[in-house]
Amino acid sequence: MIGFILADIRRHKGGTIAILLLIAFAVALAVSVTLQERALRLGSARAANAFDLVIGAAGSETQLVLSSVFLQAAPLPLMEGAALQRLAADPRVAFAAPIGFGDSFAGYPLVGTSTALVVHLSPQLQEGVGFRQEGDAVIGSAVDLSMGAVIKPMHGTAEEGGHTHTGLAYAVVGRMKPTGTPWDRAILVPIQAVWELHGMGHDEAEHSKASHEEAGHAGAGYAGGEHEHSADATAPIDEDWAEHSAGVPAVLVKPKTIADAYKLRQEYRSGTTLAVFPGEVLTRLYATLGDAKILLMAVAIGTQVLIAAALLLVTIMHVGQRRRQIGALRAFGASRTVVFRIVWLQLFAISLAGILLGFGLGYLVSDVIGGIVSRQNGFTMPVAFARGDLVFAASVTAFAAVLAVVPAVLAYRQSPAAALKG
Repeated sequence: MIGFILADIRRHKGGTIAILLLIAFAVALAVSVTLQERALRLGSARAANAFDLVIGAAGSETQLVLSSVFLQAAPLPLMEGAALQRLAADPRVAFAAPIGFGDSFAGYPLVGTSTALVVHLSPQLQEGVGFRQEGDAVIGSAVDLSMGAVIKPMHGTAEEGGHTHTGLAYAVVGRMKPTGTPWDRAILVPIQAVWELHGMGHDEAEHSKASHEEAGHAGAGYAGGEHEHSADATAPIDEDWAEHSAGVPAVLVKPKTIADAYKLRQEYRSGTTLAVFPGEVLTRLYATLGDAKILLMAVAIGTQVLIAAALLLVTIMHVGQRRRQIGALRAFGASRTVVFRIVWLQLFAISLAGILLGFGLGYLVSDVIGGIVSRQNGFTMPVAFARGDLVFAASVTAFAAVLAVVPAVLAYRQSPAAALKG
């Protein structure tokens, strides 16, 4: 029986390949949607897990998380430096790391921050040392720069028509270990240097004015201003925020306890400030993402139903064209059951091969897309099958088995005399 089926498949090679590919593409569409949605959830959740609490000026919670955690450039209002001073002195806070963005270099976001955040992201550097003076830069593991490389910060990006700052050039002194977050593609520099480059010096009145007048520049946390400012690359790092702090787009906070985290969030969710747990914001985004997944899955299932109907029609026609062959089998003594098994097994084998190929194609497509997203956004997209995928595979296989029964029954009902007459 197996030899007969293989010989028949070879004889109708073109049609067999067409049916196999149709099934594979339909299954691959559903598989890739499922794997990609899951990978995005897991990857973004892992990236957000590095940060407990984000505090910024009152505004959009979603944009605050996307800009501060995922480093997606967007206009953010600046929070006054007094908030950073209060957080740094708060006994409930393990560390409060200000972040300032808006500059870039060679396509990588340049983020002003503190030594505490560098240590938090990478307790042990992959190579080099951390900040020692204002001209130092620590790069993420995915930044394609060598130790000692000179970085001339550009305000904004080249695509936005940004200009290069002439008041300071950083030097790469350290590289962080991989974190699996967008910060792997970031260049970290001392926040003091960022403040000075953007004209936010040591005068708190100037800070307050800058925080309101310079906020909102497209794609940046700091606006460039009309005049070029400079910073001393050899100045020692001074992270005494009580003495020197300016407006910041956001502060990444590490509370000492879970209770402290909730108290801080409640305290800073009023008036001019906003405090969020990145995980909660992502949960709301996942709900929207889930709606999109339902729509895409509906399209995928609809495609599968149409393909199943087309395959059913093709196989029925195929059985009709093989009436003489079926009649000859019956005339030579093959029972109706044998004919049923031959037709069913052949169609089911083709369908099963298409399903397996579809799962392989779906995984490959998701892995390629995940790699592209990872390179562009920095966080890892873990593409992997889960237990639920086995249920889907079993369901599709069962459906294929049932579908193959229809042409097999048609072949079963044909009498030898009628088949040979046709």
